[in-house]
Amino acid sequence: MTETHQDFTAERYGPRAAEYVASAVHADGADLDQIERSVAGRGLETVLDLGCGGGHVSYRAAPHVGQVTACDITPDMLDAVARTAATRGLANIVTRQAAAESLPFADARFDAVLCRFSTHHWRDMESGLRQARRVLKPGGFAIFADVVAPADPLCDSWLQTLELLRDITHVRDYAIAEWVAACGRAGFAVQAVTPRRLRMDFADWVARTRAPQARITAIRALQQDAPESVRRHFAIEADGSFLLDTASFVLAPHAA
Repeated sequence: MTETHQDFTAERYGPRAAEYVASAVHADGADLDQIERSVAGRGLETVLDLGCGGGHVSYRAAPHVGQVTACDITPDMLDAVARTAATRGLANIVTRQAAAESLPFADARFDAVLCRFSTHHWRDMESGLRQARRVLKPGGFAIFADVVAPADPLCDSWLQTLELLRDITHVRDYAIAEWVAACGRAGFAVQAVTPRRLRMDFADWVARTRAPQARITAIRALQQDAPESVRRHFAIEADGSFLLDTASFVLAPHAA
């Protein structure tokens, strides 16, 4: 049987599950605060955490909703989320293994779809967005938060190269304009876009993906040889730490 990109990604993220549950970058942030505010006090019954990773969206949403379905392609990641939810007394978090591009849920199943730092791993971004639109109830909403590519082609190329060296499951960080266009084609209206910048501590950034030393050396060599415009855009520091562009997209479904 031919290995799919989903299989490829799941195999490599399984051993890293504990790192993502413990990751300070993933466990905190203004984007995560925004997601929690979006579900608090609204009486939502069913929420999908799409591409849940270490489960941080689920942990924030669970106290405010009836049930959170934490969905990911990596069984070990889902096991870690289930254990952490149990430890925290969050009995309304359930887990489900699935790829974003082929969700095993009925149409109009969820009041909200939440997705954070996952889309850049998807083999087919627009297919995943269409699935998210399909399982969202009329009148529901979605929030997608992810790393975004710079509009400048040179900085875009450098970002994708460093991302792939650091994590060979990386597909693409999309620019904000690409996001807006893709969401529209998938049946979403973009209600708000909030850009942010996020500092990546280099040692933590490469340790989280268990990048081999040869690729870490290649990343540092590229950073050190980068043109001034690239170094300035990413605010590359002496130890390799740098700033990433991120954005949160608040989406509403177009009427059918």
